Amino acid sequence: MGMSDAVMNQDSGDDIDKIPKPKHKGKHDKPKPWDEDPNIDRWKIEKFDPSWNEVGMLEVSSFSTLFPVYREKYLQEAWPLIKSALKEFGISCELNLVEGSMTVSTTRKTRDPYIIVKARDLIKLLSRSVPASQAIKILDDEMQCDIIKIGNLVRNKERFVKRRQNLVGPNSSTLKALEILTGCYILVQGNTVASMGSFKGLKQVRRIVEDCMQNKMHPVYNIKILMMRKELAKDPTLASENWDRFLPKFKKKNVKQKKVKSKEKKPYTPFPPPQPPSKIDMQLETGEYFLSDKKKSAKKWQEKQDKQAEKTADNKRKREAAFVPPEEPIKQDTKSQDVASDVAAMAMSLKKKAKEFGKRKSEENVNAEAYISGSSEQASRKKPKRHRS
Repeated sequence: MGMSDAVMNQDSGDDIDKIPKPKHKGKHDKPKPWDEDPNIDRWKIEKFDPSWNEVGMLEVSSFSTLFPVYREKYLQEAWPLIKSALKEFGISCELNLVEGSMTVSTTRKTRDPYIIVKARDLIKLLSRSVPASQAIKILDDEMQCDIIKIGNLVRNKERFVKRRQNLVGPNSSTLKALEILTGCYILVQGNTVASMGSFKGLKQVRRIVEDCMQNKMHPVYNIKILMMRKELAKDPTLASENWDRFLPKFKKKNVKQKKVKSKEKKPYTPFPPPQPPSKIDMQLETGEYFLSDKKKSAKKWQEKQDKQAEKTADNKRKREAAFVPPEEPIKQDTKSQDVASDVAAMAMSLKKKAKEFGKRKSEENVNAEAYISGSSEQASRKKPKRHRS
């Protein structure tokens, strides 16, 4: 019994050891008053204070990037502005026109450790044709940038140009609409799309650009979706709901392309085509081959003379064509038309006269007695007038 009790006690001791012990809260684990303060915005990026890093940088960090030849003149003019903007943050910059490169590096005056990354983004944007006044805004803490490579998304050059134009739109209207809805600056240049703005906006821009270049969705449809989202965000009752039922769904339509007309294949024959006759064969057929050299030259000279005479006659005809008078328009004989119209008028007048003459004749043949009796009957029918008293 003693042994069994000892074993039981040992097992129970092991079970106690396996139970996780509550962690001991030290003085640093105590709840702070600012942990649950609703006025504190934890996502806000505070502006760097030089007092946080009074010593400065221990090592020199530098970045360099190449720029195209067509940007050389503009960068040379705008370099004093860029230099003065970077000097405020203690960053030195160098423009090398021989190598075609821009270099930024930290100095002893640099205090903000992240500003060198911002300076690197600045020279990247300048090399991608972003204006200096716009590119300098990247030095702000709240401004971010993204350079999207679109050159390797489409192989066919014609398709690439067409899809890139879809992204820009007529008179840059599509690009302006995207800038307003995403709150980002967008520049399409060559094989890249440079964008500047917040992280959320840059994410939307990258998705829209890649969808457009991969032919997944036209930017116009994405603009419609963004407008719907903007309207839905205004309604506080829909903040915790899924918006998919409100958003439009676009189906991809395959447009039928024109079929290239292929040449009709001729029936296969194992025998090669007949050999065309050579110059000697043609001379043999005409009998020219057996003529002497003197006769051959005489024949050639005669052919040349005939061609010359033909050409001179043609040139003479062309010169004389300038002196040939133009054909005069044939005047139509109006007299015959006038005569015909006069005859018709005379015929009409004769008909009228004949009718009038017939009426007069019928009036003359009227019986006098019948006329008088008819007139007396008409008089009797008339009522006598009443005299007023």
